[in-house]
Amino acid sequence: QVQLVESGGGLVQPGGSLRLSCVASGSIFSINAMDWYRQAPGKQRELVATITSGGSTNYVDSVKGRFTISGDNAKNTVYLQMNSLKPEDTAVYYCNAEVTNWSRSTRRYWGRGTQVTVSS
Repeated sequence: QVQLVESGGGLVQPGGSLRLSCVASGSIFSINAMDWYRQAPGKQRELVATITSGGSTNYVDSVKGRFTISGDNAKNTVYLQMNSLKPEDTAVYYCNAEVTNWSRSTRRYWGRGTQVTVSS
Protein backbone atom coordinates (compact mmCIF):
# COMPACT_ATOMS: atom_id res chain seq x y z
CA GLN A 1 0.00 0.00 0.00
CA VAL A 2 0.98 3.60 -0.59
CA GLN A 3 -0.09 6.64 1.40
CA LEU A 4 -0.03 10.25 0.26
CA VAL A 5 -0.24 12.99 2.87
CA GLU A 6 -0.71 16.64 1.92
CA SER A 7 0.07 19.63 4.11
CA GLY A 8 0.48 23.39 3.87
CA GLY A 9 -3.03 24.54 3.14
CA GLY A 10 -4.73 27.39 4.96
CA LEU A 11 -6.31 30.80 4.73
CA VAL A 12 -4.43 33.49 2.81
CA GLN A 13 -5.30 36.93 1.51
CA PRO A 14 -5.49 37.63 -2.23
CA GLY A 15 -2.00 38.19 -3.59
CA GLY A 16 -0.47 35.99 -0.91
CA SER A 17 1.48 32.75 -1.15
CA LEU A 18 1.28 29.21 0.14
CA ARG A 19 3.47 26.16 -0.30
CA LEU A 20 1.82 22.76 -0.37
CA SER A 21 3.70 19.54 0.28
CA CYS A 22 2.80 15.92 -0.43
CA VAL A 23 4.79 13.02 0.97
CA ALA A 24 4.42 9.50 -0.39
CA SER A 25 5.22 6.49 1.78
CA GLY A 26 4.73 2.73 1.75
CA SER A 27 5.52 0.06 -0.80
CA ILE A 28 7.29 2.26 -3.34
CA PHE A 29 9.74 1.00 -5.94
CA SER A 30 9.48 4.15 -8.04
CA ILE A 31 7.28 7.18 -8.49
CA ASN A 32 6.70 7.92 -12.16
CA ALA A 33 4.76 11.16 -11.83
CA MET A 34 3.11 13.29 -9.18
CA ASP A 35 0.26 15.69 -9.75
CA TRP A 36 -1.71 18.33 -7.93
CA TYR A 37 -5.46 18.49 -8.51
CA ARG A 38 -8.00 20.84 -6.99
CA GLN A 39 -11.72 20.80 -6.50
CA ALA A 40 -13.76 23.88 -5.71
CA PRO A 41 -17.28 23.64 -4.27
CA GLY A 42 -19.76 22.66 -6.95
CA LYS A 43 -17.05 22.09 -9.55
CA GLN A 44 -15.29 19.10 -11.02
CA ARG A 45 -11.81 18.15 -9.89
CA GLU A 46 -9.21 19.63 -12.22
CA LEU A 47 -5.56 18.89 -12.87
CA VAL A 48 -3.45 21.85 -11.77
CA ALA A 49 0.15 20.74 -12.26
CA THR A 50 2.21 17.65 -13.08
CA ILE A 51 5.82 16.67 -12.60
CA THR A 52 7.44 13.50 -13.93
CA SER A 53 10.31 11.60 -12.38
CA GLY A 54 12.52 13.19 -15.03
CA GLY A 55 11.51 16.66 -13.93
CA SER A 56 9.18 17.61 -16.78
CA THR A 57 6.35 19.86 -15.65
CA ASN A 58 3.01 20.98 -16.98
CA TYR A 59 0.38 23.41 -15.73
CA VAL A 60 -3.21 24.33 -16.35
CA ASP A 61 -3.36 27.72 -18.09
CA SER A 62 -5.03 29.46 -15.14
CA VAL A 63 -1.99 28.98 -12.86
CA LYS A 64 0.88 29.39 -15.31
CA GLY A 65 3.34 32.01 -14.09
CA ARG A 66 1.92 31.87 -10.55
CA PHE A 67 2.33 28.24 -9.41
CA THR A 68 5.47 26.12 -9.47
CA ILE A 69 5.57 22.36 -8.99
CA SER A 70 8.79 20.73 -7.83
CA GLY A 71 9.86 17.41 -6.44
CA ASP A 72 12.42 15.74 -4.22
CA ASN A 73 12.85 12.19 -5.49
CA ALA A 74 14.94 11.15 -2.50
CA LYS A 75 12.15 12.16 -0.14
CA ASN A 76 9.24 11.00 -2.33
CA THR A 77 7.85 14.48 -1.94
CA VAL A 78 6.22 16.95 -4.29
CA TYR A 79 5.67 20.64 -3.62
CA LEU A 80 3.36 23.26 -5.06
CA GLN A 81 4.49 26.84 -4.57
CA MET A 82 1.50 29.09 -5.09
CA ASN A 83 2.07 32.82 -5.52
CA SER A 84 -0.24 35.71 -6.38
CA LEU A 85 -3.18 33.73 -5.11
CA LYS A 86 -6.67 34.69 -6.21
CA PRO A 87 -10.07 33.95 -4.67
CA GLU A 88 -10.76 31.59 -7.57
CA ASP A 89 -7.85 29.42 -6.40
CA THR A 90 -9.92 28.48 -3.35
CA ALA A 91 -10.37 24.72 -3.37
CA VAL A 92 -9.36 21.46 -1.77
CA TYR A 93 -5.99 20.53 -3.27
CA TYR A 94 -5.25 16.84 -3.77
CA CYS A 95 -2.00 15.05 -4.45
CA ASN A 96 -1.98 12.17 -6.93
CA ALA A 97 0.94 9.88 -7.70
CA GLU A 98 1.61 7.12 -10.21
CA VAL A 99 3.58 4.54 -8.24
CA THR A 100 5.28 1.28 -9.15
CA ASN A 101 5.52 -1.00 -6.11
CA TRP A 102 8.05 -3.70 -5.31
CA SER A 103 5.92 -6.26 -7.16
CA ARG A 104 6.31 -4.05 -10.26
CA SER A 105 2.62 -3.26 -10.28
CA THR A 106 1.76 0.33 -11.23
CA ARG A 107 -1.28 2.29 -10.14
CA ARG A 108 -2.32 5.75 -9.05
CA TYR A 109 -3.00 6.87 -5.50
CA TRP A 110 -4.78 9.88 -3.98
CA GLY A 111 -4.17 11.88 -0.87
CA ARG A 112 -7.03 13.15 1.30
CA GLY A 113 -6.55 16.77 0.34
CA THR A 114 -5.72 20.07 1.99
CA GLN A 115 -7.98 23.12 2.00
CA VAL A 116 -6.75 26.36 0.46
CA THR A 117 -8.91 29.43 1.02
CA VAL A 118 -8.07 32.77 -0.56
CA SER A 119 -10.10 35.55 1.00
CA SER A 120 -9.75 38.99 2.50
